[in-house]
Amino acid sequence: MADLIQEEWAEQLENDKNAIVLDVRTEEEFEEGYIPNAINIDIRQGQDFIDELEKLDKSKTYYVYCRSGARSAKACAIMDQLGFEEAHNLLGGIMEWEGDIAE
Repeated sequence: MADLIQEEWAEQLENDKNAIVLDVRTEEEFEEGYIPNAINIDIRQGQDFIDELEKLDKSKTYYVYCRSGARSAKACAIMDQLGFEEAHNLLGGIMEWEGDIAE
């Protein structure tokens, strides 16, 4: 797992053909705006969160974010424990994101 500042996260994401953007905020937060092409799995769902992660391709590279970077850091740690090869946390979360926002 790597904590990446926005510039690193965005640059790696743009150049990664194996990338999946993962938003771990609540559905309500997600509906207020999200980074384009993100999939939403709410980390606060406990076992359901883990069950949904287990359905994902562990060989892909995941770019994970939340509101501020705390929940996504936890999500990356969980993903690491579950055997995901690469998960990158967006430091500062979507609050500090300066890129595009989809609604």
